[in-house]
Amino acid sequence: MNPNQYNFGKYNNIERWSSYWHQINEVLSLRPESVLVIGKGDGIVPEVLKKHIQEVKTMDIDERLEPDIVASAENIPLKENSFEVILCAEVLEHLPFEKFKNSLSEIYRVSKGFVILSLPHWGRHFSIEIRMPFFKKKRLQCKLNFFPVNHKFDGEHYWEIEKKGYSLKKIKKEIESVGLKILKDYICFESPYHHFFILKK
Repeated sequence: MNPNQYNFGKYNNIERWSSYWHQINEVLSLRPESVLVIGKGDGIVPEVLKKHIQEVKTMDIDERLEPDIVASAENIPLKENSFEVILCAEVLEHLPFEKFKNSLSEIYRVSKGFVILSLPHWGRHFSIEIRMPFFKKKRLQCKLNFFPVNHKFDGEHYWEIEKKGYSLKKIKKEIESVGLKILKDYICFESPYHHFFILKK
């Protein structure tokens, strides 16, 4: 990915910021002392995490982003159980799907306890938010995929959840096959293209 793509005005829309909030919130809720962020991106998330966590390292295949570790998720140059939490948000879809399981196995190996994973989820999203005085805010959402489409490589994503051949059920099965337990998963209300998985080793 071209580093210029992380231009603030073009890249960081309000939906992406909401995804950042979920990434940070999920990591901090686990109260870890060490975190590895796979996929440095624009660096905002790791910079926020550094204000709250003792050890935060970044890893990216693109050395131009100046990560702490230059490497791919396919082959992480770290020992087993190196970090309490691994955060890998919107990264693995940039690899062909046949490399997904191996990358998950590497993430499993390096994690000491938890993995927070985010992947793109295609579909027709419907949501409603109700706010009324004296009542708690209510949110309802659903994602419909009655007619899944074929995925065409766009130079970035090799695949996306719920496109033909990549059902959510299949993705969950691949995650669990490497030994990771799915504690919870959800579609981000404010950014419904992002599907979060909170995983335990």
